[in-house]
Amino acid sequence: MTQSTYVFTPEPIPTMPVAGTDALFPVHRIYCVGRNFADHAIEMGHDPNKEPPFFFQKNPDTLVPPGSDFPYPSESRDVHHEVELIVALGKGGIDIPVESALDHVFGYAVGLDMTRRDLQAEAKKAGRPWETAKAFEASAPCGILHPVSEVGHPAAGAIWLEVNGELRQNGDLNQMLWKVPEMIASLSRLFELKAGDLIFSGTPAGVGAVVTGDEMVGHVDGVDTITVRVA
Repeated sequence: MTQSTYVFTPEPIPTMPVAGTDALFPVHRIYCVGRNFADHAIEMGHDPNKEPPFFFQKNPDTLVPPGSDFPYPSESRDVHHEVELIVALGKGGIDIPVESALDHVFGYAVGLDMTRRDLQAEAKKAGRPWETAKAFEASAPCGILHPVSEVGHPAAGAIWLEVNGELRQNGDLNQMLWKVPEMIASLSRLFELKAGDLIFSGTPAGVGAVVTGDEMVGHVDGVDTITVRVA
């Protein structure tokens, strides 16, 4: 039997480093939950009352590895930071019950959902998808992945972001409208989840613009702190 060959060399699989090991976590998909903190929903002009969660995606190759800069993107003059807890799945499934959802989690990390806010506003006004605002190159800076065996399942604790030493975002994980098990269960009814999937779990209020030269520091209690420079 003839071995198949590619017509060109495929891009490497996106990965995240795992704390305490040389192993790499291969990333399959990136799901993001929108408006999961009431105060952020309010600042974006939406009703904070709990509603069924909605999701959008970033491409796996938008990840920026720890220690790397975030390059300011083209076609935007209003790029915003959004600090988030990243949930990394170690196994997948469909119709996952809320009660067993945490059994599917491999670990957690800190990430940034960088957003071309001006392009997002245009897309919202026209009723169009958000990919140009959310899924551009390097739009998902991330930290090191910490296994559940190291950090447990963080459900409360501070989540904040500073820009050049000034506190911009400051919330608590217990303020999430949809908790991690509920996000996993809901997503598993819409998609077949896989090992390697990431969930960006939402951001607190205080999102704002960055410019070239800014230094962003994002933190989640009990998980990690990341530093990302805008290049």
